[in-house]
Amino acid sequence: MRRSAIIAALMLAACGDQPAAVDRSPGAQLEQAARAAGIVADPAHASLVGSWARETDRMCVVPAAAGDSRNLRLGVLIDYGEGQGCVASGTARQHGDKVAVSLGGCRFDAPFDGERLSFPAELPAACDALCTGRATLSAVSVERLSASVSEAETLRAPSGKPLCTG
Repeated sequence: MRRSAIIAALMLAACGDQPAAVDRSPGAQLEQAARAAGIVADPAHASLVGSWARETDRMCVVPAAAGDSRNLRLGVLIDYGEGQGCVASGTARQHGDKVAVSLGGCRFDAPFDGERLSFPAELPAACDALCTGRATLSAVSVERLSASVSEAETLRAPSGKPLCTG
């Protein structure tokens, strides 16, 4: 009886949360060495604040309050011309290499590598309301232009409304 109790206890212990396996592959080791040397940005320590763009896609990110680097305001402007575009403002919160984005009812996590922020290819249906024509926020990918808050605050919707302030 005592032996079966020990076996049951060991089996229960094995069912608990296991620590995440550490990736020790050559690629993971190279990535870690590049981050340590400063060659590759570490997303956990990279700031999102600033101006971001790629082609006609624009994004601004500013602190929600002075000195608050965790809670952010985010604005997105996509302009493909002739009624094809997206305009959205909301909030963001960085968690390492992921950014939790909330643009009203449009909420999703976006991968962040320290130099590029990419929206997922599949977004909630609520995101469609932020766009006109055939434009979409799906798979938007932007790269840093500037780390300046004042520059990021200049991004405006076609109506003239600031996207990252107010």
